[in-house]
Amino acid sequence: MNDTPRKTMDRKLLLEYVRVTEAAAIACSRLIGAGKKEAADSLAVEAMRRAFDKVPARGTIVIGEGERDQAPMLYIGEKVGPKDLHLPEVDIAVDPLEGTNLCAHGKPGALAVLAVAPRGDLLNAPDTYMEKIAAGPAGVGVVTLDKTPAQNVRDLAEALNKHPDQLVVYVLERERHGPLVDELRGAGASVRLFPDGDVNFSVATGLPESGIDMFIGRGGAPEGVITAAALRCLGGVFEGRLSFRNDSERQRAIAMGMSDPEQLLRHHDLVRGPCFFIASGVTDGPILQGIHRHGGRTLVSSLALRSDTGTIRRFQTSTTLDHLPLDD
Repeated sequence: MNDTPRKTMDRKLLLEYVRVTEAAAIACSRLIGAGKKEAADSLAVEAMRRAFDKVPARGTIVIGEGERDQAPMLYIGEKVGPKDLHLPEVDIAVDPLEGTNLCAHGKPGALAVLAVAPRGDLLNAPDTYMEKIAAGPAGVGVVTLDKTPAQNVRDLAEALNKHPDQLVVYVLERERHGPLVDELRGAGASVRLFPDGDVNFSVATGLPESGIDMFIGRGGAPEGVITAAALRCLGGVFEGRLSFRNDSERQRAIAMGMSDPEQLLRHHDLVRGPCFFIASGVTDGPILQGIHRHGGRTLVSSLALRSDTGTIRRFQTSTTLDHLPLDD
């Protein structure tokens, strides 16, 4: 008999973290279409950092975003939230503004997003790249990075009772993905390219109404951990493998405790316990509407997922506040 206490996440914290992503989304929305991606990211970071102080939990940022954008990031190892030792400890993976270019140029798909788990339960890794594959519940035990992209197309189509030409696969539009796109199309898949912001499209694979069957390609590792948390909540599948740009990044991964930095990372490697996924829309996208302002009020749309219960909650907050953080 296993006497190890089962870890849980206090469901009351879920709404508290929704307020965090709301604050970040409202803050950076002031610069939608302004062409100032670093300034927008900075606004989101500072709003999120201040909003964390109101959450009754002691958080540690274990994987963050910002080094590539040269923004004042929420850095790996940063402590957020009150310093009360009686409060629970949590790990946080965060991207205060997922899709800085999307926000700067007023394009669809920018989000403020984070994932939360009990302390020690999220992967701690450097801000590098990751090979990724994501799919909804039908993909569990079916899709894997150990297969070729073409085989994944054929196997997932069969699991979904579809012909391969009915399978919709999203891939980040980058020159490096040219051979991948050719192989997917050669297998019959309908490949849709997008410019930035892969959390939107990879998480959408777990939401049947999105019409997105699979996501595959190379992108940011922080976004991979966040997506893994979302798909754990949605009952889908996510796998990743770190893809280092240089030996310095590889050595950092080893220093963070990864004995095999090139290993295939499955759900239990990326998210080792119960978790939350929370996102608020900045610009309209496949899983959320962006910030809208009407009659002096600001409307924020958010998605909150909880793995313990598989709960999907959608929030639409209307506020007169347009400053940081949300105080109510």
